[in-house]
Amino acid sequence: MTSVLSLCSLCLCGDFLRGKFLHHRDTENTENAQRSKRKFLPGLLLLVVLFQSLLPVSAQVKNKNYSPLVMPENQTYLKLATEMEATLRRDVLGVWFPRSLDRDHGGFYSNFSRDWKRTNGEGKFSVFQGRMVWVASQVMMQRPEMKSDYQPIVEHGLKYLNEVLWDKKYGGFYWGLDDKNEISTAYTDGKHLYGISFGLYGATAAYNATKNPVALALAQKTFRWIDEHAHDSKNGGYFEWLTREGKVVQRTETAINVPVAGFPIGYKSMNTHIHLLESFTQLYEVWPDDTLRLRLAELLEIVRDKVCVAPGVMNLFLTLDWRPIPDHDSYGHDVETAYLILEAEAALGRMPYTKTETMAKNLVDHALAYGWDEANGGFYRDGTTFGAAEDKRKEWWIQFEGLNALLLMHEKYGKQTDKYFKAFQLQWQFIKLHQLDKEFGGVFDTIEADGSVKDYTKSRIWKECYHETRALLNTIDRLKSL
Repeated sequence: MTSVLSLCSLCLCGDFLRGKFLHHRDTENTENAQRSKRKFLPGLLLLVVLFQSLLPVSAQVKNKNYSPLVMPENQTYLKLATEMEATLRRDVLGVWFPRSLDRDHGGFYSNFSRDWKRTNGEGKFSVFQGRMVWVASQVMMQRPEMKSDYQPIVEHGLKYLNEVLWDKKYGGFYWGLDDKNEISTAYTDGKHLYGISFGLYGATAAYNATKNPVALALAQKTFRWIDEHAHDSKNGGYFEWLTREGKVVQRTETAINVPVAGFPIGYKSMNTHIHLLESFTQLYEVWPDDTLRLRLAELLEIVRDKVCVAPGVMNLFLTLDWRPIPDHDSYGHDVETAYLILEAEAALGRMPYTKTETMAKNLVDHALAYGWDEANGGFYRDGTTFGAAEDKRKEWWIQFEGLNALLLMHEKYGKQTDKYFKAFQLQWQFIKLHQLDKEFGGVFDTIEADGSVKDYTKSRIWKECYHETRALLNTIDRLKSL
């Protein structure tokens, strides 16, 4: 096929492109030559266009270390799915489980060296613990051949959420505890909805995987605790930082930022509300409670219509009555939220829903336009709404959320444009070549724009394996169904 295209290209060079036909030895028959030219030229041009459409679009790949991009077809989809399955097993599940289980104090360890030896811990963070239970539960459900290995892990994590991290006196999940499960000066005895949301997420997933009534009861009482203590009945949405007793903490000269996370106290954040949307969506799928449905619908409208704005960006922080506070645009949260709002609409049984679909597409398109590395693949960290990316480092979670969102957009709009599938392939090549640790396995936390590694961190309280597990499970499943 390439040789034919080369031949066609040769025919179009030189005098031919200046309007003169190929030199005929029979110079006396110029009229026949001109007639042949008129017949030959349109057909040749059409032939070139047809062959170009069938060839790999290698011209789209600017990095010489990458493979040519290929057309979206069944064989391509299955090949990509096979590669991703291998990555899921080697660089995600294979390095984290069962290594991360704390069999002495319960829950999961969060800190390891590059070669996966335990290092000094940062305590038991609610976000980390809930996400690890969720991951193990998803593996149980989506990989039946691994169920017997992962069910004990789910039960181990659920026990920690229910018996240790849940505050038996005042309810709600602690923001975090120390390695021996004592209240920690680092986390304080406060409670943050970001962490409580992931406790809910983990408990719900555990119920979905095991049908253990303890898990459902924990998820239900978590939702009720959130609704009673943190729901803003006046403006909608949720207050985020609370005392151990469940009282909203007001911003003062000494109460400025949430410990560990650094979120500003006294405001509402994009990050907390998109993850509440995520956990409420999953809970509603197994427990279609009327109040939960109202709260889920409210959250979806807040995220879509107040947090997300044209031309496809998100406000990171807002006042309690939802007035936006100027800040940068986080490309990773844009692509992640595109998936989450569509997931929420599906749970509510309202898909297709044009307003939500349009916003999801806008979020991905804006991230591609301003936060995407066309030469190497990968999404940058952040920038301004209409300007070039400012922080061009590439965090692991953004790359995997981007992978998930790009294939979702290809599934929805692939018949109209090939841009999402091209970007999806380039994104996967970037992850394979740069984000994965080929020597010890696992995923590097943050790397430079060109893919070079300066920081070999692969685990910490904010870095488990939830983003990559979700992205890989979703994309593998979607590739097999396309």
